[in-house]
Amino acid sequence: MLIFDEVITGFARTGEAFAADTFGVVPDIMNLAKALTNGAVPMGAVLTTGEIRAAFEHNVADHAVALPHGYTYSGHPVSCAAALACLDLFTREDMPGRARALAPLLEEVLHSFREVDWVTDIRNFGLAGALQFAPRDGDGLIRPYEVGIQCWEKGLYVRWGGDTLQFAPPFISEPEHFEFMAEVLRAAIRETQ
Repeated sequence: MLIFDEVITGFARTGEAFAADTFGVVPDIMNLAKALTNGAVPMGAVLTTGEIRAAFEHNVADHAVALPHGYTYSGHPVSCAAALACLDLFTREDMPGRARALAPLLEEVLHSFREVDWVTDIRNFGLAGALQFAPRDGDGLIRPYEVGIQCWEKGLYVRWGGDTLQFAPPFISEPEHFEFMAEVLRAAIRETQ
C-alpha cells in the first residue's frame, strides 16, 4: 500500500495538483490539509481508492457507515465553505500554473547562497525549498534559529526546523517578493556567524 502525505505538497506546491501527479503515481491513500482551506480554518481529508473503501464496507450493515469519523469538528460548515471556495480558486486561478511560474524565482533566490561556506545543502522542488546549515559549536539548531530571527526582525517570516530554513512562498507572490526575500536573507546571513 502506498500512502502520499500531501499536507504540504498538495494543491500545486510541486507545480501539479498533487505531488502524486508530478511523479505520475496513483497512491492508495492520500492525506490532504493546509491548502485545502488555505490554512484559514482547520480541515483535513483522507482519500482512498475504491478497493480500500470496499475493504471497509465488506460485511458492514446497510445502515452503518463504512468509514466513520465523528469527531467534534468533523464536517464543520465553515471549514467546508472555506474548502469549497479554495477549490474554486485553485481551478479558476490555475494554481499549478502559478506555482510553475514562480518556482524558478525561488530556485534562483535559494541557489544564490551556494557560496556561503556554512550553507551545506540547498534543496528546492516546485514552490518549496530549504537551506541547510552546518552546525556551529556542535549545535545544528543555532544558525537556522538566528537567521530566522534576523529575517523576522527585517520583515520576512521563514520557518526553521532542525538545521534548515524552509521556504514555501504563497502563490500570490510577485517577483519583487522574491527580491525582498533574497535581500533579507542576504542581510540575515551576513549578520550571523
